[in-house]
Amino acid sequence: MIISTQQQKGGSGKTTLAIHLATGLALEGQRVLLIDADPQGSALDWASVRERDSLFTVVGIPRPTINREVRALKRDYDSIVIDTPPRLADVARASMMVSDLVVLPVQPSPYDCWSLADTIKLIRDAQAFNEALQAVIVINRRIANSAIGRDVIETLKEYDLPIAHACIGQRVAFAESAGTGLTVLERDARCKAAQEIAQLLKELKALVQGKTEGVSA
Repeated sequence: MIISTQQQKGGSGKTTLAIHLATGLALEGQRVLLIDADPQGSALDWASVRERDSLFTVVGIPRPTINREVRALKRDYDSIVIDTPPRLADVARASMMVSDLVVLPVQPSPYDCWSLADTIKLIRDAQAFNEALQAVIVINRRIANSAIGRDVIETLKEYDLPIAHACIGQRVAFAESAGTGLTVLERDARCKAAQEIAQLLKELKALVQGKTEGVSA
């Protein structure tokens, strides 16, 4: 399974989501590769401060040839997660060419919803060549009980893509764990943040496997 986190707008939380999805898959016993395709190298920075043994391999491939490189690497791994950069459409499109699923993290704000159109256009272009490519919107950094968090779902439905039921909240646990090269799944698997990630991963796996019980149209 190859998952890429995509958003042409910066600050959507792609890297945090990619790291946690990779961790969740690794904790299931899978051989996982996390590819940092962002020239800023945030996922590589996270891995460099980790004091525990790594659960998975992290490499940097911030190049528009990433599709060819992933094809050569995928035989050695059960799952690959690609963290793509904002505003680099060529790298984003190339990663879509080899992905099974594109995860679109969107913060619950009008600006993020509006910016999603550019990324969805890239997905539609990639689907002309990768017919099996699927995409799902994930509401990320949601503030609990906020009106905008509820209203944003109605806006996102206009894009005609599945929306994951699992929302990822704006929680300090993510920042605290990142500072030590860990994830919330490792620090406290019972915390709310970890439960949200686990539920999201369950939905994403079901979507790739052709089951749609976990997502809304």
